Amino acid sequence: MTYAGVEIGGTKVVVAFGSGPEDLGDRVRIPTTAPDETLEALFKVLEARRARSGLRAVGVATFGPVRLDPGAADHGRLLATPKPGWSGVDLLGVLSGLGLPIGLDTDVNGAALGEGRWGACAGLADHAYITVGTGVGVGLVVNGAPVHGALHPELGHLPVRRDPASDPFVGACPFHGDCLEGLVSGAALAARLGRPAETLSTDDPLWDLVSDYLAQMIVALTYTIAPRRIVLGGGVGQTPHVLSRTRERVASWLGGYLPDLRRPGVLEDYLVAPALGENSGVLGAIVLAENASA
Repeated sequence: MTYAGVEIGGTKVVVAFGSGPEDLGDRVRIPTTAPDETLEALFKVLEARRARSGLRAVGVATFGPVRLDPGAADHGRLLATPKPGWSGVDLLGVLSGLGLPIGLDTDVNGAALGEGRWGACAGLADHAYITVGTGVGVGLVVNGAPVHGALHPELGHLPVRRDPASDPFVGACPFHGDCLEGLVSGAALAARLGRPAETLSTDDPLWDLVSDYLAQMIVALTYTIAPRRIVLGGGVGQTPHVLSRTRERVASWLGGYLPDLRRPGVLEDYLVAPALGENSGVLGAIVLAENASA
């Protein structure tokens, strides 16, 4: 028997089976549409695999916010989310029908676990994963475990310092307007431009704004958590010129304050691209499944 890793994103659900990168099977993609339709399709994929060859456990790494406290009455439910129709959806309630152990966490905590086990952060007990795509999320692993508190990290909604004269965009976050996510997510960039961000040239000055805002959050994360390494992922985050420019802005915002990050070449090793590519999330979900079955 094997594990199922499920990554629930704002645009698609990805399912893969295995125990790690060496035996990760073909990825099954399900569009993230209405909750009932999406979760029914997901359940059928998992049930078919369980019936055919068995499943030991299921790990679910989902977009949020989601209640992760097992003692809470709404454990396993999505909370107020910008994804239309998904607020209050009971993920665990649906998947419990499989009769299997289920490990649940955020998509970014899942990606952080995957990169920590097999990827760019292997061997590090303290690290972070940032995704900049449909939204902006941050997963944190401290002392080898994903961080949960009253909720979970929501640094994508951090306010950032900006100059309205050079950036008059009011923001696209339905909760905060011009928080980080409301300024640099894929949805925010499309709202700014009236077209997908992929149409921007690499020298468009908007990338400088994106990199500056991301750097502010990374510096705040550096000061508060002091991770050993930060992975910058997601469709926007993995754009090569965004990664390099963000490193430059991180150095500028730090202002030479932290000696460990002042040495030449250190930032290139501190802020990095995912080593697992598009598999960070599903492999992290497999870690969640493994932990749930222990």
